[in-house]
Amino acid sequence: MNRIFNRNYTLVPLLLGILLLSASTALAQKTEKINANARGTSTQLGKVISVDFWIREYSDQEERAALLEAFTEKGSQGLVNALDKMKSKGRIAITGTLGFDVNFIRSVNLPDGSRMIRFVTDRPITFAENWASSRSADYQVSMGEIILRKEKGKSTGKLFPAAKVKLNKDNEIEIETFQNPWDLTNIRFSN
Repeated sequence: MNRIFNRNYTLVPLLLGILLLSASTALAQKTEKINANARGTSTQLGKVISVDFWIREYSDQEERAALLEAFTEKGSQGLVNALDKMKSKGRIAITGTLGFDVNFIRSVNLPDGSRMIRFVTDRPITFAENWASSRSADYQVSMGEIILRKEKGKSTGKLFPAAKVKLNKDNEIEIETFQNPWDLTNIRFSN
């Protein structure tokens, strides 16, 4: 009995070494972090939550083209299916929760020196939403936009926690939200 215990005990340092090596490799990748307060609008007015957003990498033109093609061919459901097949580029979470992966993230430099980050991902539908056949289950996308300005305290953004994307009668892309968008304020950026 003691011999088995010692053999297993010697595996622990080896496993710890492998885990630490994996963690240091993951940390070596440059991760940008954005913290913000999400303030409810209209029916959620007065609610404030903290949101954390981690960006490991940005999406390329090919991924953007794939999303546009999927949306053009099959609408919002095509967009959701294409997002589901993409690998994670980052994560978004209410502070203190695990959150979920974000599969498409773009960064665009603006003429005034600011930077705009747009993201869209397939939203995890909860068991309760599915079971109750709630209307919210039709809104399968989460998306947002953050404008990082050089002046401290001037960055802004919008978060659409549950949305669907469609073409309106003028053939323009329109975002329909389940509830109201949330304003992102007090945005803090670090890398």
